[in-house]
Amino acid sequence: MSAYVIADVRVLDPETYREYVRQSPISIAAHGGRFLARAGKAEVLEGNVAPNRVVILEFPSYERASEWWNSEMYRLPKALRQSASEASFVLVDGVQ
Repeated sequence: MSAYVIADVRVLDPETYREYVRQSPISIAAHGGRFLARAGKAEVLEGNVAPNRVVILEFPSYERASEWWNSEMYRLPKALRQSASEASFVLVDGVQ
């Protein structure tokens, strides 16, 4: 069953964040992941959320997504992102 990583990112240092955007797809693809949404237009339909840069990743399973998040391959890109932004990430199972 697929799993999804949903992120909302507020970029604080665009130059450093561009390097993260360049590096991160390599580790995502290596763990079977792909982008479903990557910072396109976002509109609040209901509630009190103020989305910034919304990203949705799909992985083949919850375990593969978790492996990516904790992988050595993602360690350096993650540190770049953390130094250049404030973010919330959620990992959620898909439905069958």
